Amino acid sequence: MLTIFSTPKPFRGHINVIQRNALRSWQLLHPEVEILIFGDDEGAAEVCEEFHIRHFPSVRRSAHGTKYLASIYDQAQQSARHDILCHVNCDILLFSDFIRALEMVSSSASSFLMAGCRWDVDIRNPLNFADAHWNLKIRDLAIQSNRRRPPQWIDYFAFRRGLYLNKIPPFVIGRPGWDNWLLWFALSSGVPLVDASKAVLAVHQNHDYGYHPDGEKGVWEGEEAQENYALLDGYRKFRTLRDATHWLSPAGLRPNYRRYFHRAKQEWIARLHSAWFRALDLTRPLRHRLGLRERRKAQA
Repeated sequence: MLTIFSTPKPFRGHINVIQRNALRSWQLLHPEVEILIFGDDEGAAEVCEEFHIRHFPSVRRSAHGTKYLASIYDQAQQSARHDILCHVNCDILLFSDFIRALEMVSSSASSFLMAGCRWDVDIRNPLNFADAHWNLKIRDLAIQSNRRRPPQWIDYFAFRRGLYLNKIPPFVIGRPGWDNWLLWFALSSGVPLVDASKAVLAVHQNHDYGYHPDGEKGVWEGEEAQENYALLDGYRKFRTLRDATHWLSPAGLRPNYRRYFHRAKQEWIARLHSAWFRALDLTRPLRHRLGLRERRKAQA
């Protein structure tokens, strides 16, 4: 069947509510779904015991205390009961359409990476899972809210065991870039990348950035964010769902021909940027003699 693995933030306040919601939604996907939780964050051990979830408290961390992605992925691939794994961020709600999509993809491809966009929704309270229609209500709320993230935002990654084993650079999780690298690595390894966005409605429960001392700015622009960006090799190892080799339709996998146009456009933009900066370097002496730099400084 499927092993889902994740690493939570500390279980306190609003984050506690939405992470519990997410975990319960995963358990309801199928009786054979296995869930692995990584990290010794506040409340993790107690929640895992309450939900009867396998807990792996030992995760390698950076000097800032942030978890390394490789430590989580390697342990998950070595410990999972099932051959198909899925890393899901611990604030994401999944529904039965996720299982149907995964079954379609796994039956069509011996190796794959299935990923998709998310829908952002404001949820403040524990969900009533005793309500037989809880999932329909949340899906309707997501569609009505109509806040779907663009293709560079990815919150779930389904793949066969071994794809990333001992192959992930020192990315830290919870900072940008690692998700786009995962897509690049699959593509560079010749593994089909399947965009399941049209088949799977994955709901992200909105939250603040209080878990970082510098808030949202620290998450996206801080020292660890810059270290993650550096591992993308000048964005040569950065891919989005626009680069997917296939997309999932109700009838099955379909080739994504638009990816060729997208890749050509990205390469053209990269060349244009490169040419622009080369021109600036070549004309710097002339601009200096003409006083353009001094004029610009004076205007500033």
